[in-house]
Amino acid sequence: MIKFFPYVVKSMWRHRARTLLTVSGTAVAMLVFCFIGAVQQGMLALTQGEDAGGTLIVFQENRFCPQSSRLPQDYAGAIEKLPGVAGVTPVKVFTNNCRASLDAIVFQGMPPDDLRQARDLTLRQGDWGAFAGQDDAALVGVDIAARRGLSVGDKFTIGGVSVVVRGVFESGIAAQNNLIYTQLEFLQRARGADDVGTVTMFEVRLQEGADADRLAKLIDQEFHNGPVGTTTRTKGVFQADTLADLAELIGFVHWLGYACVGLVLSLVATTTVMAVQDRIKEHAVLQTLGLRPGRVFGLVMTESVLLSTIGGLLGAVGGLLLLGSTGMSIAAEGVTIAFEPSPVLAAQGVLVALAVGVLAGIAPGWTAAQTQIVSALRHA
Repeated sequence: MIKFFPYVVKSMWRHRARTLLTVSGTAVAMLVFCFIGAVQQGMLALTQGEDAGGTLIVFQENRFCPQSSRLPQDYAGAIEKLPGVAGVTPVKVFTNNCRASLDAIVFQGMPPDDLRQARDLTLRQGDWGAFAGQDDAALVGVDIAARRGLSVGDKFTIGGVSVVVRGVFESGIAAQNNLIYTQLEFLQRARGADDVGTVTMFEVRLQEGADADRLAKLIDQEFHNGPVGTTTRTKGVFQADTLADLAELIGFVHWLGYACVGLVLSLVATTTVMAVQDRIKEHAVLQTLGLRPGRVFGLVMTESVLLSTIGGLLGAVGGLLLLGSTGMSIAAEGVTIAFEPSPVLAAQGVLVALAVGVLAGIAPGWTAAQTQIVSALRHA
């Protein structure tokens, strides 16, 4: 079949306009397919990541938006004394938009030492000393720095909070690349005196082998009769609950991915059928020259697979480049979902396109293989 490959390519080139339209349509559909997959991967990374079950989030009871959760900072001492707790990090969260947004800015204020311990950050610009030594200093994620054009030394203001960029960091967790970290005390004072001494939540790191559910109940019982009640969940459950509405939307969008696959199948199958109809006489001549029906079937299948695979490859690569260069994300109530492109996702897109090409070529290939030589020549 390899020796007939140039013939297949020439056949596609003879109808280059139709080929181009089919390939471009397939590429766009597969780009959307990969885009949807990246959103789903970002959601899974939040709810099923490495620290999703090993960290507890203590939030104010019956509160959802970060601006409405105000826990006394001295709760940290009581939590640290509980059995199974390895460490407690107080976190102040501020966002300019609690609703779902593609360009929400999320600040997280933490003590500098706790920040270095709790987050695995690699500084691309700046240094930790400059951050720890200045009250209004901020470390900015690479994605948000790229979107906003920020670099070390720039002053950045949003929602009444003004910071000076003292570092640009990159994290192995894509969602963190869309965050801005500040010192805890600065973020407490930035929004007014009412927030001094309060935090949005506590991140509780567990000792190895600790029972997360049992410890969550102990924490909530500890503060049940206190000035502010708490709701404690694992980090994965907390983020899943916070993004519940978005999760339903993402689940619905999943069906759009299947629609893209169906669109590719329809495009390639239609093009292949048209190609077979245009070459009825050609296939009859090929059989007259000695090509067996199975070989004719293979030629049609090769063309179908080529159309689909080229389009799928272009769409997958385009999706990787687009998502990788823009660092897109969506945030809601202070939690960010990063659209995570990956070579695995691109490979899945190409494999889906390949499989669709095979399916799309079966019926037209069978029709071409069953062509009766005499009737085909008369018809032509």
